[in-house]
Amino acid sequence: MTVLVAGTVRVPPENLTAFKPHMDAMLAGSRAEDGCLTYSYAIDVQDPGLIRVFEAWRDQAALDAHFQTAHMAEWRSQWPQFGVSDRRLSLYEVAAERAL
Repeated sequence: MTVLVAGTVRVPPENLTAFKPHMDAMLAGSRAEDGCLTYSYAIDVQDPGLIRVFEAWRDQAALDAHFQTAHMAEWRSQWPQFGVSDRRLSLYEVAAERAL
């Protein structure tokens, strides 16, 4: 069963440029993982401090493995210095998918 993670985090807009290399490293590391189907961040057009997160994983085991990676630990260690806050992520279990 595919697992989706979707939601938001906040970064002060003035920190986004300095934080971007860390976002890029997290994207590259996560996208290279076995079981990662999609991994993306998007800065909200009308709220520049709001980062939208969307991930799709082959299954829960792949997501669990993701949480144990070195790049995840490095990613989380960067949050305090860049003011990452207000993490609001939800997990969705997808039983079926169809194109719209």
